[in-house]
Amino acid sequence: MSERDQPPPAAGVTARFRPDIEGLRAVAVGLVLWYHASLPGLSGGFAGVDVFFVISGFLITGLLLREVERDGKISIPRFYARRAKRLFPAAATVLVSTAILIVAVFPRAAWRELGGDIAASAAYLINWRLANRSVDYLAEDFASSPVQHFWSLAVEEQYYIIWPLLIVVIAWLIRRKGLPVRPTLAIALGALVALPSLAWSIHLTSVAAPRAYFVTTTRLWELAIGALVAIGSVLWVKLGPRVAMMIGWVGLATIGIGAIVQSTTTPWPGSAALVPTLGTAAVIIGGFRAGSWGPVALLGRRFMTWIGSLSYSLYLWHWPLVVAAQTVWGGRRAAALAVAVSIIPSWLTYTAIENPVRQARRFSVRARPALILGAGLTALGIVVGLGLGHATPSVRLADPATAPGARILGLTTADPGKVTMAATAVTPDPAKATADVPSAYSQNCQVQMVEDTVRSCEFGDLDATRTIALVGDSKALQWLPALDDYGRREGWRVVIWIRSACAFSPALQVRDDEPDGLCHRWNEAVITRLTGSDRADIVIVSAVASRALNESGQPSRTALARGYVTYWKRLTDAGSQVVVITDNPHPGSKVYECVGDHADDYMTACAFTPRQGAGTPPLLQAAKQTDTPVIDPSPWLCPGHGSSRRCWPVIGEVLIYRQGSHLTKTYVETMEPILAAKLDAILAKGESAR
Repeated sequence: MSERDQPPPAAGVTARFRPDIEGLRAVAVGLVLWYHASLPGLSGGFAGVDVFFVISGFLITGLLLREVERDGKISIPRFYARRAKRLFPAAATVLVSTAILIVAVFPRAAWRELGGDIAASAAYLINWRLANRSVDYLAEDFASSPVQHFWSLAVEEQYYIIWPLLIVVIAWLIRRKGLPVRPTLAIALGALVALPSLAWSIHLTSVAAPRAYFVTTTRLWELAIGALVAIGSVLWVKLGPRVAMMIGWVGLATIGIGAIVQSTTTPWPGSAALVPTLGTAAVIIGGFRAGSWGPVALLGRRFMTWIGSLSYSLYLWHWPLVVAAQTVWGGRRAAALAVAVSIIPSWLTYTAIENPVRQARRFSVRARPALILGAGLTALGIVVGLGLGHATPSVRLADPATAPGARILGLTTADPGKVTMAATAVTPDPAKATADVPSAYSQNCQVQMVEDTVRSCEFGDLDATRTIALVGDSKALQWLPALDDYGRREGWRVVIWIRSACAFSPALQVRDDEPDGLCHRWNEAVITRLTGSDRADIVIVSAVASRALNESGQPSRTALARGYVTYWKRLTDAGSQVVVITDNPHPGSKVYECVGDHADDYMTACAFTPRQGAGTPPLLQAAKQTDTPVIDPSPWLCPGHGSSRRCWPVIGEVLIYRQGSHLTKTYVETMEPILAAKLDAILAKGESAR
């Protein structure tokens, strides 16, 4: 994103500065900053990153292309030296500063994870780390990483490992066979990179959108578009000025309209990313011949080119400040203020570090000094990140095999007197609590918010003839570890049907202030399966959703409950027993971080007054209308009665909460005997009734 090299010349045309491209950088970073500032109007501002990808592919390929046409080959060391001196100094400055910021304002329990993020960012591998978490960009707790924005830089650097090496091979083939340079490069790039990557991007976005957002393989085609524009420059200079002007303005309008119309509900990148990428390509193409009547009339203004020159530093600095501000103060105003303030360190970094290093003669004459500089700065970032992780203070850890967890409270009635008030050993490690999740996540069993694909996964006793279906959102999925153990022991096949942020109700639910049609379609497909070929003996439902739209289009608890009733009646008519697990109490804060910060007194510092789970009221309302049996897990999370009742962070040496209001896998596993006793009682009652 930081390259400031000249665009590639057409045959016989010297390289020249393109103010429209510098202004296009301002558009790209402006979209990202607007989006991260949580300002209204540009719900698709995240596409500014895609604009950057095309610009980068265009400029870098122009450099390589000129070298091939001039020398018949390219110098790999010189290429990487240019990248190192232009990218690494500013990046290392921000990473080290972010480490200091983390120590100053972030909970100690987060240091280990964030230190790993910094190390991965310095090595330009953070995108794969984020992809492996399989977390949606807007998912719960995800914004706690102040360096997650380095994922796009990692994609670029990985691309620029592949592309120059591919050009070296093609250049050799061109010399050997006497092939034309540009057509050969274009065909090779399209066949080997652009088309396969685009096809894979469309596929992976449809089945695993969060992973598709970050991985390099789904983004290569975006940089390749810029590269193809550079290769085709000999054609663009032949365009008529009026045609070029129209192409440029249409391209700029396409970027703007996409930023307004597209949103977080748009599957991304996939085919939707063609909007900003092709729009960017059109602006660059038009700029070859459009003249002063083209987009340069807007993009070439002094303010735009000034912002464009700061775009790399702005991109680096704004996000750590946004996350820090939201950690300390919270709210949209804090984010907007952080974005505004980020221009100060961005300007200082650009003028005092980025520009001087880029223009320094000692790093320009030979490649070796710049390569050494880049390697040293990379090592610095990795060491700082690993050091931060190693410095993370931690509580004394318990053995997960022997920690009793909920079992210490009793099976039928939770005994609050069994809760140990002293801070003892804990499992899982609070610093790793967010990873203590059901195995279904690693198996891609949860359908993401941007999908309506129906898929199920099987657990428990896979050969059993009796079936339990677990249906709902992530708050239903959290009970899988206990049900899996129960199914294996008692001979039940456990089939899960889970979609993120989607309660199992035909009532129209809302996400990001918009009706969630994908959730509705997914629910309709699942109920058809569960009342048909995939009928289960028991259907267990749970959810965090509290409302759905009523006939007047207003959020209503009753509308959601009415939808539950509709589905549950269809299930019972098909012969299934419906069982409800109520939503567990919400702590209102990150319990695992609190425990990590209060290793000696977490039982008092991190306890909270019971708050009914948001999803519980509509579930109970529907259960009352249909006489559906209910399992309430809250006594084993918040034992006690009346004003003395408290929700504890740790019970029986097991940490209870892992993320937001979700329970740790380890604690849910210790609740298996309790859940089993409740289910057995429900089944026995059903048998006696028959």
